Amino acid sequence: MPTQKERTYYRMGYTDGLADARRDITRDFGLEHLGARGPTGRHYREYEEQYTTRKQRPTRKLSAWQKFVKTNSKKPRFRYKSGAKKGRVNLKALGVAYRKKRR
Repeated sequence: MPTQKERTYYRMGYTDGLADARRDITRDFGLEHLGARGPTGRHYREYEEQYTTRKQRPTRKLSAWQKFVKTNSKKPRFRYKSGAKKGRVNLKALGVAYRKKRR
């Protein structure tokens, strides 16, 4: 377990690293006019799109069960009414209804 002093040093290093990264981004992207804050919002998204290697994955289609749960989970008959589970989705009842529908 790190001591309080070590935690302080970790935090200082982390914030310094973030500040360096923002300065680099600001310099590379030509946004010096933004000052020490660095790019935020739209500017940062543009930077990310241009310089990062992260690729957008296509979203997978939902299965029939996932679609059923998505459309019916807000209905009162599939919600717990009382007890410790009040307000949660009753997956057992949803499963029964889904299997009935599939017949």
